[in-house]
Amino acid sequence: MKKTSDIGVVGLAVMGENLILNMASKGFTVTAYNRSYNKVENFINGRAAGKSIRGADSIENLVASLETPRKIMLMVKSGQPVDDFIEQLIPHLSKGDIIIDGGNSQFEDSNRRTKSLAAQGLLYVGSGVSGGEEGALLGPSIMPGGAKEAWPHLKPIFQAISAKVADENGDLTVPCCDWVGSDGSGHFVKMVHNGIEYGDMQLICEAYILMRDLLGMSGDEMQAVFADWNTTDLSSYLIEITADILAYKEDGQPLVESILDTAGQKGTGKWTGVTALHLGVPLTLIGEAVFARCLSAIKDERVQASSVLAGPKPTFTGDKAAFLESLKQALLASKIVSYAQGYAVMREAAKEYDWELDYGAIALMWRGGCIIRSVFLDNIKTAFDTDPELSNLLLDDYFNKVVSGTQTGWREVVATATLQGVSVPCLSSALSYYDGYRTANSPANLLQAQRDYFGAHTYERKDKARGEFFHTNWTGRGGNTSSTTYDV
Repeated sequence: MKKTSDIGVVGLAVMGENLILNMASKGFTVTAYNRSYNKVENFINGRAAGKSIRGADSIENLVASLETPRKIMLMVKSGQPVDDFIEQLIPHLSKGDIIIDGGNSQFEDSNRRTKSLAAQGLLYVGSGVSGGEEGALLGPSIMPGGAKEAWPHLKPIFQAISAKVADENGDLTVPCCDWVGSDGSGHFVKMVHNGIEYGDMQLICEAYILMRDLLGMSGDEMQAVFADWNTTDLSSYLIEITADILAYKEDGQPLVESILDTAGQKGTGKWTGVTALHLGVPLTLIGEAVFARCLSAIKDERVQASSVLAGPKPTFTGDKAAFLESLKQALLASKIVSYAQGYAVMREAAKEYDWELDYGAIALMWRGGCIIRSVFLDNIKTAFDTDPELSNLLLDDYFNKVVSGTQTGWREVVATATLQGVSVPCLSSALSYYDGYRTANSPANLLQAQRDYFGAHTYERKDKARGEFFHTNWTGRGGNTSSTTYDV
């Protein structure tokens, strides 16, 4: 083993342990540190035994074991624990040393930490890591951002351990990792990734409940459909694992039906929605996915409401095969809307925070290793390579054609679900967004009149130049004084 380690990793939970093993398997020497040293000992004597991994029993020994510039990756809970470890590290570091936060930190925290550590001569990198336990061990998607001077030192390690996808010759050599941008842009992109993940998961759940409660399909029948869909344009990691989950049985019955229908969340989907609200971007599908989890959490209320609130009992009498084809179309179209909304949030954030984001490269980073990897990420990369200024994925020729081709089936599924009383918040909000986005003359003119009527908030006119505002004394009692015009 080398006298000094290439990198240190703090935190020996699932992701930390597996990232360390991944690094060692690629020829790097790693120092492992955890606040509880017994976890370090157990790791060194267990999974890490015989590998190029050493343990440290203190922050001082961790820092002393590293080659310069020192590279220390934090794999700890986001928020205060990250700040606490940074404060413990600072007294032992030298100018040019690098601290990497590989957890799901809020991008605003990464913005702050980048500037704060730069003032102390240190380099901070906020890096999204996606792929879960298996990805961390075998190759995740990695999204680093922050102090760009750190990238040449991290690039050999991060690109070596990341997932690989095929180049133009079909060889698996393209790393799902590249530099994202300054400040907290890496964590921002990971946050949006997680928001899209929320949407994808909820869309699949809505397809599942339509199969189960409306079509009356068995677990084996549903498994066969998802397995088949995974050979089509819907091919993705989440569709693949859904088929696996539906196939898994306990005592001869699908295990999934024994799992309580209350979903947890760690906050990244909510952060995506809140950020979209701050930026003024309609992120309707992902917002509904977050609220669907919130609704699932009030299980007792839902059980009570089910015996009180009236509604139709789902009954299907049509062509099941034809409806499943329509459901496939609805799922594909809605998934595209989810990505379109996510990319719209990234575009607006880039303007707000002065980031130079490469949207095609982001799609490339998501093609392998991460939870939302799917076949049409190649098409997203092509769309932004063709038009780097593309304002919305739905305006790209490929995605426009795909979504247009799903129209009949998509509308049939949403209409049928509504008439049959099956809740499909994401499938329906995706369609509503699509219809709203393609509406040249929205009802917001009436809304502006209402605002001016009760609050003198003014309005613009169709027959006047944009930016010129007017106020009407609607009642004859309000006078000509108007409110200041501004947007939040």
